[in-house]
Amino acid sequence: MSITPPRPTPLRDLLFPEDGGVHAHHRRAITAPLFRHRPEATTEERWRLAYDRLRHLHNELPVTAEELATDPRHLTALHEWTSVVDGGTTSLASIHYNLFLGSLLADQESAPRDLTPYTTLTTIGTFLCTERDHGNDAAALETTARYDVEYDEFVLDTPHAGATKYMPNTSPAGGPKTGVVAARLLVDDRDEGVFLFLTPLTDEYGPLPGVKIEPLPPRIGSPVDHCETTFTDVRLPRTALIQGPHVRLERDGTVTSTIGSPRKRFLKAIDRVTIGKLCMSASTLGGSRAALAVAVRYSEHRKVSGPTGGTARIPISAYTSHHSRLLARVATAYAMTFLHRAVLDQWLSHSSTDPAASTDPAAAERLVAIAKGWITYQARDIVTECRERCGARALFPANGLADYAANVEGAITAEGDNLAIWSKAAAEMLFAHDLAEERPKATGAENVTDVTFLRSALTTAERHWHRTARTALRTTTPQTTTPQTGTPQTGAFARWNNASLPALALVETHALRLASDAWTQAQAEAHADSPHLTALHTLFLLRHLQPYEGLLAAEGALTPAQLHALPTARTTLTATLAPHLPTLTEAFDIPEEHLTSLPMLTP
Repeated sequence: MSITPPRPTPLRDLLFPEDGGVHAHHRRAITAPLFRHRPEATTEERWRLAYDRLRHLHNELPVTAEELATDPRHLTALHEWTSVVDGGTTSLASIHYNLFLGSLLADQESAPRDLTPYTTLTTIGTFLCTERDHGNDAAALETTARYDVEYDEFVLDTPHAGATKYMPNTSPAGGPKTGVVAARLLVDDRDEGVFLFLTPLTDEYGPLPGVKIEPLPPRIGSPVDHCETTFTDVRLPRTALIQGPHVRLERDGTVTSTIGSPRKRFLKAIDRVTIGKLCMSASTLGGSRAALAVAVRYSEHRKVSGPTGGTARIPISAYTSHHSRLLARVATAYAMTFLHRAVLDQWLSHSSTDPAASTDPAAAERLVAIAKGWITYQARDIVTECRERCGARALFPANGLADYAANVEGAITAEGDNLAIWSKAAAEMLFAHDLAEERPKATGAENVTDVTFLRSALTTAERHWHRTARTALRTTTPQTTTPQTGTPQTGAFARWNNASLPALALVETHALRLASDAWTQAQAEAHADSPHLTALHTLFLLRHLQPYEGLLAAEGALTPAQLHALPTARTTLTATLAPHLPTLTEAFDIPEEHLTSLPMLTP
């Protein structure tokens, strides 16, 4: 089989810097015929196909499964490329390698386990945390694991319907499954908090005794065998408990921990979710870039009537109303990619054993959460725009665009709902994060297409929302009422509600600034002094500053004349960059094996 190699261009090399061939490998893996679309497949057949594809990826790995699970660069690259062709396979890989296997490998306290069934995919790993009644508040989950001191075993139970595990891939599809189950450890009726337990779920014949699995209805997007799962008197050996600094169980039932707070113990137990946020961000990066590559290529060969009528037909890309919307999203996709690369580097620095290289853990986790929210929200906008620009044909999954929107929605919710993790980040930033530096007022002499000037304006917006949120948090007069009763809210909850909206605006403007800074840094490190790339960066900033133009004028970051100049600047940049739109998306390096398999792109 002939495989199209990565196209070495300056733009491609900037997006996928030399990384020991990590991206090149995962790109090559999805060129296999197994990854081409199967329009005739039923939902259940697509489940099985996703597991077949997972095993293909596994067999092609250039590293061991253990090395993959502990290497965020490989993990995120796998997500970037697999999401181009199948969101379902991406989900399965994320669950198995990151949440399941990563959790087991992090346990350095227990006796060594035989991980061979999981590292060979003889048994598929899954992760059971959230419940019907507990999603973002998973620390309050109610599944129990009672320690039986006499038999040195745990008894796993689902106490009521609200504690049903929702919605892990626990069906028999794909072969035997074992799960990492989050449950509340009870010792002599003493609640020790929520920890993880290694739990066999199914064998080749179906669910094991005491395990009840009910498939959920098909969801939109790339299908996965989502199920509801309950436990009744499931006995687990002592070795089932995944231990670490957050928990160690003695034979007599004594629990020791270096972490005092039960909530913090739980967060430590599920800390693979932070790497999961990087993986979810990466998956929407791949989908967004692929959607843009499809939409731009389609716009080049889709002919429509010209503006004067008659028989002459022109590419739809000739219309500014069409290509300007795609070009704006291409600029955002570049920014998303640069931001993800920078945040991944920061996370690896946080994890470094070199004290000089390590960063504050709380700040590193907050950065990952902020990036996940911003990248996945931008991905939603990109794939929706691409679908619309390709018209009715893009509604059909066979044409490679329809599933991306649903897959992005899954990423927005997975590993922490975006609004919830942004709210947490916002609360932390109010006082744990310094105000952005105060910038001088605009004089009018500044060029509105200068990246440094626009970045300064963005800093002003960030500083404004930070100060506004702090002021609102200190407000003692209730601004909100309880929806059900209309009763004015008081105390800390009322103050947070007063501050929450400007605090979320703070997070968004901070993310924009981080993305712009990551772009500048990537260009500088690659010595990529490209006028077109700088113009694209400028277009990105001009578009995303649009909602804040009134605020920036009020704050003096823009003069009235500069404010009036912004629409013309956007139009001029669009006209300059429009001829380069195909080149800009070719740098995304989407394999021809995928693009040429889409009927919509076949002449």
